[in-house]
Amino acid sequence: MKIHKEGYSTIIFVFGILCLLNLYLLQINTPVVLLSIVGGASLIFFLAIVSFFRIPKREFVEVAEGLIAPADGEVVVIEDVFEPDFLKCECKQVSIFMSPLNVHVNRYPIAGKVMVSEHHDGVKLPAFNPKSSTKNERTSIVLDTTCGTILCRQIAGAVARRIVTYAEPNTQVSQNQELGFIKFGSRVDVFIPKDLNVCVSLNQKVRGGQTLIAKK
Repeated sequence: MKIHKEGYSTIIFVFGILCLLNLYLLQINTPVVLLSIVGGASLIFFLAIVSFFRIPKREFVEVAEGLIAPADGEVVVIEDVFEPDFLKCECKQVSIFMSPLNVHVNRYPIAGKVMVSEHHDGVKLPAFNPKSSTKNERTSIVLDTTCGTILCRQIAGAVARRIVTYAEPNTQVSQNQELGFIKFGSRVDVFIPKDLNVCVSLNQKVRGGQTLIAKK
């Protein structure tokens, strides 16, 4: 297992703060019992932060005319919608909610050309809220693919504080290539043409780079 580069600064910062806290408690002659509790809690918290930025080793699935899950998490939305901002047509929406316990690397669900990569400021509604797709801070990536025009949207949740996106307009990307990273709780929406068949169901657990979510 590796640690994602987006986590280096956060991990170092948290490690420093926890060290200072425990050193301070030592200097003021804190009772041993309290020192043990704080020390144990500090270790657990630090390991949780490190785990959040993990990149587990896995074998990626490639499907030429299909879409692979762009993130780990739970499918919370499958519905027909009208996407007014970029696609401007009726399409299918598949949304994956990532809890703080999930791997938070985002990947391209399909190979193609990046047509649009646009950041939008917004509020901090919980990522499972349907309105978060259009109200929250988010980044929209439009891809021209063999399955038609696809929109991927990274959405910050109530806890998330930073969306990282590597997508650059007019560049070719491959399936399962890293699209970006969202820190601390989030969601990814994928808008696909209506003629594609959705291969997942509501509340299903999916794994980024491995679970087929739609195909021709």
